[in-house]
Amino acid sequence: MPSFDDFGLSPAMMSSLSRLGLVQPTDIQRLALPHCLAGRDVIAMARTGSGKTAAFGIGLVEKLRPRDFSVQALVLCPTRELADQVAKALRELARAKRNIKILTLCGGVPIGPQIGSLSHGAHVVVGTPGRIEDHLRKGTLDLGNAGMVVLDEADRMLDMGFEASVESILAQTPDRRQTLMFSATWPKAIRALSGRYQKEPVDVRVEGTQATPDIHEVFFEIPPDAEVPAVMALLSRYQPTSAIVFCATKQNCDQLASSLRGEGFSAEALHGDLDQRERDSVLVRFGNRSCSILVATDVAARGLDIKSLPLVINAEPARDPEVHTHRIGRTGRAGEEGVAVTLCTPSKGHKISRLESARGQAVQWGDTEALLATEISPVTPPMVTLNIAGGRKNKVRPGDILGALTGEAGIPGSAVGKIDLFEFESFVAIEADYAARALKRLERGKIKGRNFRIRYA
Repeated sequence: MPSFDDFGLSPAMMSSLSRLGLVQPTDIQRLALPHCLAGRDVIAMARTGSGKTAAFGIGLVEKLRPRDFSVQALVLCPTRELADQVAKALRELARAKRNIKILTLCGGVPIGPQIGSLSHGAHVVVGTPGRIEDHLRKGTLDLGNAGMVVLDEADRMLDMGFEASVESILAQTPDRRQTLMFSATWPKAIRALSGRYQKEPVDVRVEGTQATPDIHEVFFEIPPDAEVPAVMALLSRYQPTSAIVFCATKQNCDQLASSLRGEGFSAEALHGDLDQRERDSVLVRFGNRSCSILVATDVAARGLDIKSLPLVINAEPARDPEVHTHRIGRTGRAGEEGVAVTLCTPSKGHKISRLESARGQAVQWGDTEALLATEISPVTPPMVTLNIAGGRKNKVRPGDILGALTGEAGIPGSAVGKIDLFEFESFVAIEADYAARALKRLERGKIKGRNFRIRYA
């Protein structure tokens, strides 16, 4: 059985992996890591949750020169959420290697503080294409020493219209660089990008195109006007603590989320028209279990790190089999059972035929009449989120918030859930039974000796 001992990693890296509890590499790590360490260009296909961040992150961190405070590696991500996750993972991998600085450069936040951070130097930059381009234009970012460039979720970056930005950024990196491309799907545009910017790349693929044994999958043929009642029926039948409903357009997301809320469901839309603050709030509440249902487009949901997701619903079939596989692959992870349901009107039947052809087997159809007869019964989320108008820039730490709640407010520590800190605001999840008490006490009390505005998120 393979082990990280087999890769000849440094003692510092082995220490980091041990602290993270990582002993055996995943398939993508086992296949891609040797080539990453050897300096080869790699184009890898693996689904979300397969461990691809460590597959490139271990090799990236191993090659860093701590005394050289120039940007030695660049990781491009399609969304701020994914960039934050990648940066966090890289910091964990680099913890035992002293004095490594990793900066996140994404849009949706002021550029001034980022310029200030860059002026002090950084070893690794993780960011979104638009904001990286902004810094290159302003001359506040120099990629002249970037010996490694990683395109994470490369297919989604192209889907989101970042192809020109990615090419512009790559043109400002050294010709003698190592270029790693990680993608969940394999469209022609990815192959073309690889052909232009990679040198004899190693092709690594982890097969994950079939539904996994941990996913129970069922399809329902519904009348054209039955999408909303069918989604409500599914949510009532399965009673999930968390669920994602995929829609094709932003407008569909808003309409469906609004309809669900009107019937008492805890639902929020997630799509590209939300500003960064709205997006942060939605993702925080979904991640800490104070919002049960996320109604999302494929682009907006890409890169979400959701450990437990019992139900995925396709409000209509995905545009192709690869996207379908990527959607349903979010449930049934880590040995947990998951349910994936696809709703299909007669006019969309050709997409199911294409899926069956790609799989080489027929899909399982459910009883639509019985589904639509399900009594509507919304799930009440177990948590409520409080928003605190103070964050990292105000020197607020998770321990300060926890201390204020369990000390002055008298809330048991077991009732406090996830705490998320941003630059100028924080979110804390509280068990619903304690939420009103926590809000009232925090409004009267102080956090770190200061009064902050507190409200329900």
